[in-house]
Amino acid sequence: MLIDFFFTLRKYELKVSVRELLDLINALDKQLVFADIDKFYQLARIIMVKDETHFDKFDRAFSDYFEGIVKLDLFDKDIPNDWLRKEIEKILSDEDKQQLKALGSLDELLDTLAQRMKEQEKRHQGGNKWIGTGGTSPFGSGGYNPQGIKIGDGKSQQRAAKVWEQRRYANLSDQQLLGTRNMQVALRRLRKFARSGAQDKLDLAQTIQATANNAGYLDIKMVSERHNAVKVLMFFDVGGSMDPYIEQVEQLFSAASGEFKHLEYFYFHNCVYESVWQDNGRRHSSRKDVWEIIRTYGKDYKVIFVGDASMGPYEISYPGGSVEHWNEESGEVWLKRLTNHFDKCVWLNPIAQEHWRYTMSIDYIKDLLSDNMQPMTMAGLEKAIKAL
Repeated sequence: MLIDFFFTLRKYELKVSVRELLDLINALDKQLVFADIDKFYQLARIIMVKDETHFDKFDRAFSDYFEGIVKLDLFDKDIPNDWLRKEIEKILSDEDKQQLKALGSLDELLDTLAQRMKEQEKRHQGGNKWIGTGGTSPFGSGGYNPQGIKIGDGKSQQRAAKVWEQRRYANLSDQQLLGTRNMQVALRRLRKFARSGAQDKLDLAQTIQATANNAGYLDIKMVSERHNAVKVLMFFDVGGSMDPYIEQVEQLFSAASGEFKHLEYFYFHNCVYESVWQDNGRRHSSRKDVWEIIRTYGKDYKVIFVGDASMGPYEISYPGGSVEHWNEESGEVWLKRLTNHFDKCVWLNPIAQEHWRYTMSIDYIKDLLSDNMQPMTMAGLEKAIKAL
């Protein structure tokens, strides 16, 4: 059964190996779960999925493979009374046992339950008689009856079947538009930790070692806090055709601000020319020369351009092509200067990738970035981070 399940996961493009399959089999051999589809779902996801961006694929694969199992109908099946009695006794709370007194003995309750099961022909929800969920019947789960008992956990918990059917992690699909949370997940891949700042954290291991070397006299050693040492420059296209994507770009900026200690950002419109700005309210009075940026920031900064790259091709290729001012040198010249100075550059485009071919300027910008343009989807951001 698990081998077929394994190949179903592969069919849904989950990167599972035989190692994960053997781990799952070993966990079942150790009886970490037994005869419980909810717990098996949780266990299998923990073992088989190593990246939360693939949770939705796992849910779809699980639903596909186990659909028949979770829909098994036990009505019209004979359940041994001895087994049923033991199972009920396991889950009875002290309160349940007190409520039994209002219904008579457990034997009387089982007789009533057996009769109901013979009469009931299908699953039932709500009402006050049949066995099922909700309602006020003395039997079932998720309902209420002041003199009843609940068959099951009695807590109205969400079943695993509902979890995978609702596809709670669908927003983490590779092709979905990004939100702040999954942007952070992707940006965390661009990490290189280093100690920086004031030494305000106790280094316990070094303190013990230094104290021992100092004949037992306390020698406290401190260490700086660890920060992500990766340095990032971001250039955001603002205004005009970028207005529909303001929310996405804000989320990206918020995610990047939380992930990178060394982050500098600038704004431009349509294409980068000889100057950019950091305050849109003062864009005409307070600008920064691109030459100054090249002189100030080292080649090790990672550069991320964010924009739809949608404009007239002349705005990139000709002097005076800017729609806002006279640029003595073309946008192509300035983009080449930036990409030649910085070792790693990518461009994130909020326009769906299948529409790129309809805009000539997108191909133009993509060529200038050595084909390092990606859509603002989870898969696109992951590819961009990998390129950086």
